[in-house]
Amino acid sequence: MEIGRLLTAMVTPFDDEGRVDCAQAQRLALALLDSGSDGVVVAGTTGEVPTLSHEEKLKLFAEVKRAVDGRGAVIAGTGTYNTAESVELSREAERAGVDGLLLTVPYYNRPTQEGLYRHFEAIARASHLPCILYNIPGRTSVNMTAETTLRLSRLPNIVGIKEASGDLVQIARILADAREEFYVWSGDDQMTLPILALGGYGVICVVSHLAGTQMRGMIEAYLAGQVEEAGRIHRRLLPLMNILMTAASNPIPIKHALNGIGFRVGPPRLPLVAADEAIGERIMAEVRRHHIDLAVPV
Repeated sequence: MEIGRLLTAMVTPFDDEGRVDCAQAQRLALALLDSGSDGVVVAGTTGEVPTLSHEEKLKLFAEVKRAVDGRGAVIAGTGTYNTAESVELSREAERAGVDGLLLTVPYYNRPTQEGLYRHFEAIARASHLPCILYNIPGRTSVNMTAETTLRLSRLPNIVGIKEASGDLVQIARILADAREEFYVWSGDDQMTLPILALGGYGVICVVSHLAGTQMRGMIEAYLAGQVEEAGRIHRRLLPLMNILMTAASNPIPIKHALNGIGFRVGPPRLPLVAADEAIGERIMAEVRRHHIDLAVPV
């Protein structure tokens, strides 16, 4: 399965009782593919992975994969701060049929760079699936350096990294020195075009819930040498990207926006809470300024 350049970091829908709504997750995954995404990441940051049980994650992986049925890549978020647990979840996700793994830098326990290397090495060697590393120091409190990423890039089934460090010097170093088929996806929607300009591959995206066709158009315009058009799309979407990341902790704003346009995904789970009235109105005021690519079920 080709993983693709535009992956949506998919929210996890919950029903009115707070249970994972797998049927709605299936509908959302298919709608995202229809609106430009090459695939979806299930149970990542935007999917509220810290609040999902082991069993809920595995069911989501299997149900979304069954619905997608080869139309796009299904990437499972299986990296935790526990190496043994990450290995076991990755093996079970592979048995569930997913197409790849997203492995987050361990959070809370603050490993050294050598610890990061051994953690990811252990997971990668336990699976045959392509693995995407995920560096997001704003949430993990640890930055995985370019040197560590480059060491890991030599492992054959570590195929790339979702980079959300915001450090273009670090990202440029990775792109310059990694093996040829090691890809860098932006982990920050607003950094997509700058990272493409450095030689990056694509983005694992939040705004593509709403503007997937437009994000795809921006990537394709840049790759076709239509830099002015790519910049125009990027600038137009920047205010929407910004409010989805700054109005409240992700995924509170994108869940509010999806609910607001009529694609019901429920509230976030505690300890996250739904946007209050003032924040919610700010979010929807910006959403209403944009064309929405996502088809809303009747």
